[in-house]
Amino acid sequence: MFPRALRSRRTDRRVSQLELALRAGTTQRHVSFMESGRSMPGRGMVVRLAESLQLPLRDRNELLLAAGFAPVYPQTDLDDPRLAAVRTALDHVLAGHLPYPAIVVDRYGGIVATNKAFSVLTEGVAPALLEKPANAYRIALHPNGMAPRIVNFAEWARHVVERLDQASVHDPDGRMAELVAELRPYVPSLPITADHLGFAVPLRLRSGDHELRLMTTVTTFATAVDVTIAELKLEIPFLPADETTATFLAGVNKP
Repeated sequence: MFPRALRSRRTDRRVSQLELALRAGTTQRHVSFMESGRSMPGRGMVVRLAESLQLPLRDRNELLLAAGFAPVYPQTDLDDPRLAAVRTALDHVLAGHLPYPAIVVDRYGGIVATNKAFSVLTEGVAPALLEKPANAYRIALHPNGMAPRIVNFAEWARHVVERLDQASVHDPDGRMAELVAELRPYVPSLPITADHLGFAVPLRLRSGDHELRLMTTVTTFATAVDVTIAELKLEIPFLPADETTATFLAGVNKP
């Protein structure tokens, strides 16, 4: 079980046996023996291999289990009292981004928390899409979601789906692949032109008689040792890209 799990994760990330050996401080021969089942690693080596492959904490636990060791990274429900300090920190960060919308999502875009300015983005969104468990990417791209209000929908939707697709390739995950497959049909065909901006695609969103121009930033908890926290993303994809948008949001979201 472990040989197959290690080989699968290494090849998925396009890392050679030699490169993995150099990263993990061992030999190519040892990596080859572990992948063939001729050698079984100790717990410390499994952790080093997982770190060298830059696996998410969830996958590191799975690799440990495949080698016969107990998981070392806890996965705590966000409502657990032990994560009260984390929830408080998230609330402070979300409040600190007012009057601009901000949102915390899990690995698959499931909405964990939002600030009150997020309602600016959900004007006209079908209530069914906002029911728990709501998904931020589905809300953004579904025809009954934000899509009709997005002026540059084709370009922005492609940007969103390509980002998710790249994440799925980097960290292969069946559930993420299913989400990408669900969202991709919502993206209109759009040829790449000379003025294609790639990742730097602003969101142009109608709000009443106004057109808001918004930029994206994403923050992750890189030093987290809990699976739940490590998979959270603080998305502030709605920072104003011009003074008009900033003024509008400040007026709508007055304290």
